[in-house]
Amino acid sequence: MGSHNGLSCTHEYPHPFVHELKMTRFQRTKGIILGSILFPLRIAMASLFFLISWPLARLRLAGLSEEECSRPVTGWRRWLLHPIIWLLSRAVFFSMGFLWVRVKGRRADLKEAPVLVVAPHSSFLDMLVLCPTQLATVVSRSENTKLPVIGALLEFNQSVLVSRKDPESRKKAVAQLNERLTSQGYWPQMLMFPEGTTTNGRALIKFKPGAFLAGVPVQPVLLRYPNKLDCVRWTYKGTTWLEVLWHTASQLYTNMTIEFLPVYSPSLEEKKDPNLYADNVQKLMARALGVPATDYVMEGRIPVHKLGGLSLPLDSPARETLSLLRKNGLGAAEVEAALRRMIDRCQSGSVKACAEDLVSILGLTDKRAAVTICSLYSEAGFSFFPVNLCSCHKVYFTFSSLQDENVDLRHVYFSVAALSGFVSFKSLLHTAFTCFDKEGHGSLSAGDLSNLMGALLGVPQHKVEELYAEASNHGCLTEEHLLRVLTSHPTYQRVLNEYLHPDETGSLLANGEAVNNNSNTHNSNGSLQYKKLQ
Repeated sequence: MGSHNGLSCTHEYPHPFVHELKMTRFQRTKGIILGSILFPLRIAMASLFFLISWPLARLRLAGLSEEECSRPVTGWRRWLLHPIIWLLSRAVFFSMGFLWVRVKGRRADLKEAPVLVVAPHSSFLDMLVLCPTQLATVVSRSENTKLPVIGALLEFNQSVLVSRKDPESRKKAVAQLNERLTSQGYWPQMLMFPEGTTTNGRALIKFKPGAFLAGVPVQPVLLRYPNKLDCVRWTYKGTTWLEVLWHTASQLYTNMTIEFLPVYSPSLEEKKDPNLYADNVQKLMARALGVPATDYVMEGRIPVHKLGGLSLPLDSPARETLSLLRKNGLGAAEVEAALRRMIDRCQSGSVKACAEDLVSILGLTDKRAAVTICSLYSEAGFSFFPVNLCSCHKVYFTFSSLQDENVDLRHVYFSVAALSGFVSFKSLLHTAFTCFDKEGHGSLSAGDLSNLMGALLGVPQHKVEELYAEASNHGCLTEEHLLRVLTSHPTYQRVLNEYLHPDETGSLLANGEAVNNNSNTHNSNGSLQYKKLQ
């Protein structure tokens, strides 16, 4: 396995978005015995405290006009209701086994640091940090306001709401953040998780700039769970939220440590560059935690590594596709034939296909495999990956909605062909350039380049400005210039070698034979056999 920014990858934890709960037989037996007693009792108690807080949370803004709701709550609505909701919130976590919380350091007051930045973000259980911070204001998805109880608590909190699907909502949220963080104490202290998603805590992923846009001082806050059984983490792959709930509630108690680091005041340069400010705070917190600071990020539902502006998938859809083809009995010859049928269809102008089409194009016998491939590349969300429905097995999607999804065959072909090794990269790039050169002028626009690189890498590419500037000549991007940059520029050479090179993926194609796009094949005894390029 490779590594990025000092984060060593292992088979067990290839990146921070994977967490598998490892338990001994004794721990499992103990969990079943305790869980059968503690789980229903604790869930009942937590639910009771939630239900009591529901109407009280609604009462805080009841009867206020829209204008009054846009200002910080004061008077009896604050001094009476705030401590009650705080007490009920602590009771919820107490009933879940968080009997005590160890706090290290001193929490800065509002004037010292208008915002608290908390990491690593491991689980929905991290919300316990709100209790030692006196229910600081948070940022949340607007969709969460529709959830029972949670919606009322977000309203009580006067949270900043943002919709990930609506660009205008994001702009409004940024304006609200800037207004609150620069209000000189008018608004309460804010608390943000700059990673933006949950991880296994073995590294800090790239911080989003939201908490740093206003250029005000921040206080870094570290979260740790010093327990023998690491059961609180809920990530993109691995332990599900229900398993987290079960295993946590099945413990006699769960430890949590919250450490307030000294306030970080930005330099003039950091105030002008929120991304630099975010990166420096991330590195500081990573050093304090003793973990690497990485540039991994979750884009939509895809974990990616950023390099040269490009989004490089940590879980390649092309590798997943090749693995599925092998599991369905397709050898090297069958995969090569399927790729030929696919590109022939693309060049004939028919680039859209559904699961039924993929069955015939790829020569599959199991439609579920075609549905899964559609889920990897579907246009309904080119950023949609299959969900790991249990901790041990990846389950194929069989929902009717996915069976009807259309996929762009160019995305499937180019990303799979790049890793299969049946075509040299130069030949593959020529075919891709021809496909995406809509006007036939021999040059690509920035939008065309975005589509081309998205097809080669198997995930959307929204920021190709760096690559376009490097490869274009006076606003003209030719195939020759693009090939030169991808094969000779140090940054994009890494993209080519690490993400568009077959390496060991070819071993998925045939028993004892692995193919690479350096125009040779390795047989099972390690000797080289040269293959004629197309």
